[in-house]
Amino acid sequence: MAPILFTPYQIKSVQLRNRIVVSPMCQYSSTDGFADNWHLVHLGSRATGGAGLIITEATAVSPEGRISFADLGIYKDEHIAKLKEITDFIHANGAVAGTQLAHAGRKASHIQPWLGGKQIPSDQPNGWKTVGPSAIAFADGEEAPLELDKAGIEKVKADFKAAAARALQAGFKLIELHGAHGYLIHQFLSPLSNHRTDEYGGAFENRVRLLLEIIDEVKQVWPDDLPFFVRLSATDWTEGGWNITESVQLAKLLKEKGVDVIDTSTAGNVLAKIPVGPGYQVQFADQIRREAGIATGAVGMITNAQQAENILEEGMADLILMARELLRDPYFPLRAANELGYDDLKWPEQYERAKRPKA
Repeated sequence: MAPILFTPYQIKSVQLRNRIVVSPMCQYSSTDGFADNWHLVHLGSRATGGAGLIITEATAVSPEGRISFADLGIYKDEHIAKLKEITDFIHANGAVAGTQLAHAGRKASHIQPWLGGKQIPSDQPNGWKTVGPSAIAFADGEEAPLELDKAGIEKVKADFKAAAARALQAGFKLIELHGAHGYLIHQFLSPLSNHRTDEYGGAFENRVRLLLEIIDEVKQVWPDDLPFFVRLSATDWTEGGWNITESVQLAKLLKEKGVDVIDTSTAGNVLAKIPVGPGYQVQFADQIRREAGIATGAVGMITNAQQAENILEEGMADLILMARELLRDPYFPLRAANELGYDDLKWPEQYERAKRPKA
């Protein structure tokens, strides 16, 4: 009997060959949002490495929605061609290509992390004025964002819709809305960053409104038979912030909207003390799965095959999303299959002679 990690997983009309998902990981390697050969090799190597689903890094729906000036984007039609080349390669190698649509909100306009990651002031080259639900800076010393007015909110919704239409043209078979890690949708969800007094602030029903309206817009152009994920930060790890109870409540609403999977992460909206350790976020995927009755993906310091298999065996999640481990080893799925005694994961023909080392 195959390990659960290597059993296929059906989501609407799409079947994943296994439960290993390449989590979105920013590469900060684009010019004006364009993908290039770095992205082709980075994402393509994880397809040849055996992953079931490969989700692009946070892909900005507008120039001002980029985390940095070097972010991947899908905010103009010219971005489509290279993305289509990448999705074609991923699909030709047995994996499914997905994209994460994102808007950084107040956490936009930053330098690349290996150069310090600080926010670039709006009056400096490669910087711009950020936007958010309220004029509250993310961190001391950063510029406060412009509070989005009604026209700005309508633009955000239209940008997500247009990006989803481009994603379909680019050959992606799955989209994920980035509602986590302190980016714009999460900023609206959390009372720590959303101090609005209109219909987008205050009560839970108002703070989740933007996300639900974005979904309504996106579903006008995204086919009903293709998978739809939402990534949430299940908790801000801070008193008075977004919490797991609200995440469960929101997940129930997302299920009603036709969302298939909650990609369950945590934190990112405020500076917080987080009890980091192996699998430290899995508990939240488990709770959302049980209490909201929706499929979940688990992520966060999942680094070995048996750990991933145990999470699935215990029914705590349906998918395993991996980030840093897949940066360290693009061929982790092939190695994990061997460790779990599973021989049917297809290696690239070009690599087949390395599958079984000679004694």
